[in-house]
Amino acid sequence: MNVIEIGPGPGALTASLLETPLASLTAIEIDARAAPALEALRDRHPERFRLVMADARAVALPALVPAPRHVVANLPYNVATPLLIGWLAEAGAFARLTLMFQAEVADRITARPGSPAYGRLSVLSQWTSDVLIVLRLSPAAFRPRPKVASAVVAFVPHAEQPSPLRFAAMQRLTAAAFGQRRKMLRQALRSLGGSALLEAAGIAPDRRAETLSIAEFDRLASLLPGAIDPPVAVQPDGPAAPTPTAR
Repeated sequence: MNVIEIGPGPGALTASLLETPLASLTAIEIDARAAPALEALRDRHPERFRLVMADARAVALPALVPAPRHVVANLPYNVATPLLIGWLAEAGAFARLTLMFQAEVADRITARPGSPAYGRLSVLSQWTSDVLIVLRLSPAAFRPRPKVASAVVAFVPHAEQPSPLRFAAMQRLTAAAFGQRRKMLRQALRSLGGSALLEAAGIAPDRRAETLSIAEFDRLASLLPGAIDPPVAVQPDGPAAPTPTAR
């Protein structure tokens, strides 16, 4: 397994990971103050440890190491959500992600339909992966001590993943549905088709977003314009060409 660690800091977890029989470990760190400790680890493990000083939000993780890839991270709370959504968009590139979040975020990721925490992160996470909270930590477990509790969530991506177009459609759908979660779906989804969209999916228009299952969100997303790759015409004696569209 090739492991990618995001935000290793002074390298406490990094050192422990290097004691395991992983194939390689690539650490991405943005804080230059952590560089000396991480460089010392690299010098002790030159064949298995690679250090990348960069902002993880700007790094294409699948390009760093060959599969199978396992991402581990204690995510900074202020960038946890955008990082997670970016990785979920390409979840099929990873064998597993083991990520630490603020406990409230972990509860939202794993929440079930009908619960107050169920929302956009719940749908995107569970649509692409099996998710499970594997560890909860109190503030006393950290130095310096934070003001909030934390939790570790394991993500195991599904064998079948949505296309980039389908994932983008689901992002639009969940943003609209949960952006006005107190409203009935016919109102919350008005910009995406409202009652007509819901009728096509076989979903009552007076339901609210938090009552929909992952399968129902998937059905709605599949009906949005642009959610499916356009057909391609195959030329008998040449390369494929886009299907002509009416002007």
